Amino acid sequence: MVKKLNCDWSVIKAFNNNIVLATNNESEKILFAKGIGFNKKLGDIIKSGTLVEKIFTIEDEKNKNNFKEIVNRNDESFVALCEEIIRDISDKLGEELSENIHVGLIDHIDFAVKRLRNKEEIQNPFISEIQTLYNLEFELAKQASVRLEKELGVEIPDGEVGFIALHIHSARKNGKLSNTMKYSFINNSILEFIEEELNLKIDRKSLDYARFITHVRFACERIVTNKTIKNELKDTIKRRYKQSYKLAKEAAKVIEEQLEAEVTVDEVAYLAIHIERLKNI
Repeated sequence: MVKKLNCDWSVIKAFNNNIVLATNNESEKILFAKGIGFNKKLGDIIKSGTLVEKIFTIEDEKNKNNFKEIVNRNDESFVALCEEIIRDISDKLGEELSENIHVGLIDHIDFAVKRLRNKEEIQNPFISEIQTLYNLEFELAKQASVRLEKELGVEIPDGEVGFIALHIHSARKNGKLSNTMKYSFINNSILEFIEEELNLKIDRKSLDYARFITHVRFACERIVTNKTIKNELKDTIKRRYKQSYKLAKEAAKVIEEQLEAEVTVDEVAYLAIHIERLKNI
């Protein structure tokens, strides 16, 4: 839908001939219109009454600063490509997206592309869940990835498509991720803690890794729904696997902090068993 600007806007950055970042000293907007960025430089004025095709607003101060940092470390064509993708997603959904997507998604794509060019692919253990739970977002992410591949010359694997889908889902929910993604964060935080404490690298493709993340996920679900589980061997586990039990207690603190709920001794003992298995991979 074509809109008319109701005041003058000062150009901060022209990303290409059709996209600019501009300010009116109160908020910042990303403006889309044919030719709006042609020969535009910092401080040039876009007059009130100018017709634009799409407007994205960035009001949060933290987002403004982070977006400027992203703009400063990337060339204009990359930011323009990402903004065109965000516009396409918004148009296809018929929804206004959270302003966070201009920071979160572009920042993710930036580092993902650099990682993939260095052959450093990050495994996404929740790809099946993402495809099932967020089918529409995954399809939009797939379409975005096809364009990224074409424009940037890098292959985007399904795991990365899944991460892009999460950013789209988050932007639809005003920046809030579902419990499934919170569980993913908890899993990764615990695994990184264990790797650091035990000075080992856990194989993300191993069966014990799959068992571990599945256990943590279901443990989280039990905790948030106040369902208890009994572990008759908890005293034996505590005595036999002292180091793993100690690590499990620390991991439980991560879960408690994220879920704002208490983790029982029985759950800690089960967690210790899985940590013990990870030690022996």
